Amino acid sequence: MSSKKCREFEKIVQDILEKKEFQALDYELHHGISRYKHSLRVAKSAYKISKRLHWNYTDITRAALLHDFFLDKQLKKYNTATTFYKHPEIALENAKKYFSVNIIQENAILSHMFPSSKVFPKYKESWLVTFVDKFVSIYEMYRFKASLVLGIWTIFFFNVITLQK
Repeated sequence: MSSKKCREFEKIVQDILEKKEFQALDYELHHGISRYKHSLRVAKSAYKISKRLHWNYTDITRAALLHDFFLDKQLKKYNTATTFYKHPEIALENAKKYFSVNIIQENAILSHMFPSSKVFPKYKESWLVTFVDKFVSIYEMYRFKASLVLGIWTIFFFNVITLQK
């Protein structure tokens, strides 16, 4: 990203990144990295794409950054399957609690799990956040989580083989 675009991106998200409640996401594991890093990767990717398309990059970038704005402790009362569907609602509650969120950002946050969620993306901005989140998540799962799991299994099998000798 050019330094001009980098400054513009930082200006759009500065208030979010400075909020200690959002910074807490850096301690939440998500796809093998922190939820903070995941959200930042989604926001930067969405920003770049929306700038190229000449779309509403401010709303897209802010919604992309806030789409997973929840802490694991906020979902403890739910089972894993319910968490999958419930977290966009909690992310939106948190976003509204700390920041000004417009209708486009609201829909993008609520619908980012589409087609798994019950909320349909109504705006092109919502669709972009949804697609970028999917692509970034797939990348992260293979880049970070898969290698972590493979490493654990390798150590396990090595120990099993070594113990049998």
